Order: sequence, then structure tokens, then C-alpha cells
Amino acid sequence: MRTVWVVWGVGVFAYIVGVLHRTSFGVAGLGAADRFSVSPSLLSSFVVLQVIVYAGMQIPAGVLLDRIGSRKMIAAGALIMASAQITLALTESLPVAVAARAFVGVGDALTFISVLRLVPVWFTPRRVPIVSQLTGLLGQLGQVLSAVPFLILLNGPGWTFAFGSAASLGLLALVLVLALVRDRPDAGPAPVFEPTSMRQTLASIAEVWRRPGTRLGFFSHMGTQFSITVFALLWGVPYLTSAQGLSASTAGALLTMSVLAAVASGIVLGLLTGRYPMRRSWLVLAIMISNATMWAIVLALPGPAPLWLLVLLVVVISVGGPGSVIGFDYARTFNPSANLGTAQGMVNIGGFLASLLVIAAIGWILDAMGGYTFDGFRVALLAQFPVWIIAITGVLLTRRKTRRVLAAQGIHPHTMREVRDRIRRR
Repeated sequence: MRTVWVVWGVGVFAYIVGVLHRTSFGVAGLGAADRFSVSPSLLSSFVVLQVIVYAGMQIPAGVLLDRIGSRKMIAAGALIMASAQITLALTESLPVAVAARAFVGVGDALTFISVLRLVPVWFTPRRVPIVSQLTGLLGQLGQVLSAVPFLILLNGPGWTFAFGSAASLGLLALVLVLALVRDRPDAGPAPVFEPTSMRQTLASIAEVWRRPGTRLGFFSHMGTQFSITVFALLWGVPYLTSAQGLSASTAGALLTMSVLAAVASGIVLGLLTGRYPMRRSWLVLAIMISNATMWAIVLALPGPAPLWLLVLLVVVISVGGPGSVIGFDYARTFNPSANLGTAQGMVNIGGFLASLLVIAAIGWILDAMGGYTFDGFRVALLAQFPVWIIAITGVLLTRRKTRRVLAAQGIHPHTMREVRDRIRRR
């Protein structure tokens, strides 16, 4: 049992460091604007390219994960991200910095789904939903590292020392993964995979996508995850400081509060999804609607919002982080283990595809509106609402198709015990 927690713990540590790498540029956004002399739209291009690469790598990463296992994937991700952060620490060249953030996206794409893949292999089926939630939640401690110690280093010793320190944590994660992580509990030989052609690989990918449960996970992830990702990855600190008039320390405290809210809500969501699997879509829809409602209230105000309302906004949108893990639960439920990495990669595309589109749109609108002003952010953040409309529609349509598949297999919404047994056997 101790080995189980060591393997999972090291994997989670690698994911925590990956989230630090992912979100470090968000708290360094205004510093990057000065260092590289870029406009808001060019600043957003750093993160947009990072997320494009991350989203574009999801299916290839999922296919590789199904073939070579979690250990090699997590180690490769740690090495790539550490190298990219070292490059970003040392360069003053804009093209080199943009390329470095792109490689952060590559390494990031290899990490989370690989850590998540360890969970059903090492833990009993009954524990999988809650441990999956804990994996995603504990990973968000990386956001705390970027919001507090990384920001302190950035404002103190400076850019090079802060990004160099982040890179050193990545190298530590690499060493621990190689030393302690194993793909499965038994010590037997690794599975031997038959060589497959490109046509066979594409056919397998298409088959996974055709399963309505995979698409339900995709739209669930899309509508729950993107708002807090956009906020934490780039635009949260500039919005809170430039538009809402908060100090940098208060903005950092709100980002830390975001992680605490995600942890608390994630534990509840993990218990609920395990106990009521046929009600997961209602949880997803409630999260989307509450996110959209809070942003509508804040953006409707003619001036800066009171601090208590900003705290409530951050708490509510933070639930979207653990809520997005429900999408991976759908992938696990409706796909065989041989295709699980591919299915998880597809689901993960949803939220990050939405995130990159919204991040880019906010940058373009801020440029058009004259920069980091209250009115500029007030208009730019409206770019979130079309995504919620698409995601809610997608969840409603694919949920109906998924229930038809279950009905064809003799499983109906009221037969809760059958559904729970089916999920636990995955």
C-alpha cells in the first residue's frame, strides 16, 4: 500500500510542478510586457501559442501514453518544461521566449493525462473517482507556487532567478519520477504492442471520438475548465490589478484562495460523482451556469466591484477546475482501458481549446479598447459567454445520445446500482 501512495505522490508532484510552469507566465504577464516590450495582443500570443501546442498535442500524447506508459511520459514532460523555463529565464529575445512557452505546452501535454492514467491502475475501482479528483486538485498547488513564492522571487531577485528556480523544481521532478514511478503494480514485463499503421491509428482515434461518452466528456471539460484557466493562466492578475484596482499581493491572495476553493469543492464533487454517476451531467451544467452568472453580475457593474464580490467570483469560477475532471470520468466510463489515454487526451482538448480562443480574444479586444482599462476588460471578458452556450448545448445533446447507448445495453437512469457497478469495473 505504501508503494501505491509513493508512485501516485511522485506523479502528483510532477503535475504540481507542471502547473507551476503553466501558470508562471500569468503572474509574470506585466513583467513580460516590460521585458519584451509587447502589446496586450502580443503578450497573449505567448500563452495562446502555449495552449495551442498543449491542445494540439493531446491526441498524440494520448496515443503515446497508451503505448509507452506513464513513467516515460511524465519524465519527458518534466525534462521538456524544465529546459523551456531555463531558456525563458536567460533570454531577452521575443521569438526565443515565445518558442520556450510553446515547449512548456509540449511538456505540459504529456503530464496530466499520464499521471491520471496511474490512478485506475494502482487504486481499487471504488477509490478511483475521489483519487482522480485529488490528483487534479493537488496539482493546482502549482498555481499557489506561482502566485506566492514565484511572484515573490519575481518581484525580488528578478526574472532570471524566478524562472531558473521553477526550472530546478522541474529537474527534481524528473529525478524522482525516474527513480520511483512504475507503470503498474506487478513487476512483470511490459506489454508488447503490435506495430500499427497510420491508418489503423487514425481509425482508432475516430472510433474513440464516435463514442458519445467521449464527446460528453469533451463538452463537459470545455464549459467548466476554461474560465478559471483563462483567469489563472494570463488575465486574472492584470484584470484584478489594472481594472479592479487591487494590489499585487491582494491579487495573489485571491489566486491562492482559488486553489483552496478548488480543493474543498473537488472533494465534494469526487464523492458526488462516485455516488451518483447518472447525475454527473447535472453537476457539470450547474457549474457552467454559476460561472456565467457570476461573471454577468461583476461585468454589469459600472465601476470596480467590492472585494467581497470579487472573492465570490473567484470562489465560484474555481469550482470549474475540479468540475472539469468529471469529463475524464466520462472518458474512463465509456472507453476500454486500451484507449483510455487517447480518450483522456480528447477530453482535455475541450477546455484548453476554449481557453486559447478566449485568451486570444481578450488580447485582441483590449488592444482595440486601448489597453488594460476597466472598460476594456469589461468588454473583453464577454468573450467567455459564447463558449458556455456551445458547451451547454454540447452537453445536452451528447448526454441524450449517451443515455441511448446505455439504454441499448439495458442500463437506464433509474438503475443506479448497475451503473455504479459498471463504472467500478472499468
